[in-house]
Amino acid sequence: MLKATDLIDNPFLRQYQVKVGSEMATIEYAQQERKIFLTKLNVPESLESNEFIEEFLKIVLEDISEKNISVVPTSPPIAKFIKRNRRYKKMLPVGIRI
Repeated sequence: MLKATDLIDNPFLRQYQVKVGSEMATIEYAQQERKIFLTKLNVPESLESNEFIEEFLKIVLEDISEKNISVVPTSPPIAKFIKRNRRYKKMLPVGIRI
């Protein structure tokens, strides 16, 4: 199980990172004013389980929520996760629906 302390926000590479053993999962992003565009989810095959991906997305969205930034998911798997988890829909900017 992932914890918030496992998450690294790397602004230089514009990605969130979680390292599990020798593998690293990332979510690439672009930030613009008070919005963050989550553009690509990269998960190594060895970590590619629904449980891991959901935990990873949850800790990333919680981190973004604490920063009080709106989320624009441009990656289909991330958009699908937000659509299934209504509590994160409030993080979408006005006018954006998924």
